[in-house]
This record gives sequence, C-alpha cells and structure tokens, in this order.
Amino acid sequence: MASGGSAIRGSRVGAGPMGEQDRGYHAERLQVFYWCANGHELSPYFLATIEPAEIPETLDCPNCGLPAGRDKENPPSVAKLEPYKTHLAYVKERRTEEEAAVLLDEALQQLRARRGRFTAQ
Repeated sequence: MASGGSAIRGSRVGAGPMGEQDRGYHAERLQVFYWCANGHELSPYFLATIEPAEIPETLDCPNCGLPAGRDKENPPSVAKLEPYKTHLAYVKERRTEEEAAVLLDEALQQLRARRGRFTAQ
C-alpha cells in the first residue's frame, strides 16, 4: 500500500485561506467583446471585481495582429504603413552641395572644440 504526503484525504492540494469561488473557474467573470477591422470577434474574460477603467479599450487580435475595439460597427482603423522608399527616392532627398559643405564645417568645428577641451586638461 502506497502512502505519502501530509494532505488530508479528500482535500485539494494548494487550497489556501481563499475559497475556491475567489479564483479559477469558480470566480465570477465578466465577458467583454472586441472586434478587429477584419471582423474577428474576441471575447476575453475579466475578473468581475475589476474596475471598469482597468478594462482595456483595445486589444491586439491574435488572429491578424490588428487592434480590436469594443465597437462592432466601427472597429479601430488599420495603422497606415509608410510605403517602401526606393533608392531613387532617397537620392532625390539628398542635400545640395552647399548644405553638405555647411554641415561638414559645423561638425568639424564641434570636433575641434571638443579636442581642444581634452588637450587643455
């Protein structure tokens, strides 16, 4: 006959001073519905004793990654992504030779000023 442990027969291991109704499947829960822009419905549960201000307005949809809100008719919009820039777009944004010369001169002056501070010490 196997015996072991000090638990009283019929008792649950890990049961503490809180009653079972305060945790796990027996706790009172509040179901909140969220919808994303793709129409996915989320229905997570929150503890019923939680403050309404602590329930988030938006969640990330686990199906598509888009934000999901509580308004089914007007879900949060999809974030706008910047279009991919080609090399030519970057070339068009380059500075003129005069602007580049002024920036280089300012950078050299700052470096010389720092070097002067270090050699004086």
